[in-house]
Amino acid sequence: MTRLEGLALALLRVVVGYLFIQHSAQKLFGALGGRPVPLASMLGAAGVIELIGGVLILLGLFTRAAAFILAGEMASAYFMVHAPRGFLWPVANGGEPAVFYCFLLLYLWTRGAGPISLDASMRHVEPGTRPAQASP
Repeated sequence: MTRLEGLALALLRVVVGYLFIQHSAQKLFGALGGRPVPLASMLGAAGVIELIGGVLILLGLFTRAAAFILAGEMASAYFMVHAPRGFLWPVANGGEPAVFYCFLLLYLWTRGAGPISLDASMRHVEPGTRPAQASP
């Protein structure tokens, strides 16, 4: 991985995490034009998942697990809310962001946080290098 790839991955991860924190703030606190929802509701649970997952993704901490859970949340949102309005037409049914986030998060799940992250720091990986692979 080149230095620019690591930086680009870090920027992608930080922006995605920041956006998820904003989505949670809408649901949990009514911020940014949103309305607070009951914490014990499905949207309340989504807000909590988005807040915790967004912070973890932003920091690059437990990134793969957080990305996998958030991707599942986005897939659930699409199939439960948007697909009934026209399964094959995400732009028309309002589900385009959910589909986009789902696949972007699946990428982060497979790719990991990258060298500029807390995950890498915990493994003592210097930015711009790859960790040693375990032998089978």
